[in-house]
Amino acid sequence: MDHLAAERFALPVSWLMEAAGWQIARHCRGRTYVVCGRGNNGGDGMAAARHLHRWGRLAGVACIDPPGLSGPALEEANALKAQGVEIAAGPEFGDAQLLVDALLGTGLSRPPAGRVADWIEAMNASGRRVLSVDVPSGLDADRGLVAGACVQAAVTVTLGLPKKGLLSAEGPAYAGEVWVVDIGMPFEAYAAIGIELPPHLFAMDDRFQLAAVRL
Repeated sequence: MDHLAAERFALPVSWLMEAAGWQIARHCRGRTYVVCGRGNNGGDGMAAARHLHRWGRLAGVACIDPPGLSGPALEEANALKAQGVEIAAGPEFGDAQLLVDALLGTGLSRPPAGRVADWIEAMNASGRRVLSVDVPSGLDADRGLVAGACVQAAVTVTLGLPKKGLLSAEGPAYAGEVWVVDIGMPFEAYAAIGIELPPHLFAMDDRFQLAAVRL
């Protein structure tokens, strides 16, 4: 969908990432620590961290592999640094009341290992509520299976459309409360792959705030 939006509808991935970050941030309550991977999921997390910083609610942000960032995720990291936010190489949750899990997205191909698994276990052992971006890190987004370490989320904010794995097998037990949020993907892009959505699915409310749909 990202490639389709960019190539056919002239909507860059960076724009979608910005919208994702804003939607994630507005679902966060209290002081928030953001834990990021190096892919687009991590970029979504860093976009959210920038908004939380603006609102005075960011407790900190860490990235599993800062030198490995590229593309839009690197742009988000640079924007954070330009605003004086340090991106740590290891999570220190401090006074955080909520953790944002932006480690792994829908492209999981093998069980988490090494430092990624360690960071997942650290979030689970922290005693804080966890909000996962798109899917809990470690959950198979298609089948809902868990083969190793997996984040135990209280809330999952999933982007654009629900992911099958959130609704099947072990998915519901790990995803917690699931919200589907609009990130500006053209409905024509969904239609191009055979998914027809009603135009009012993500209607604005009377305060001109984009709606989210709870599953």
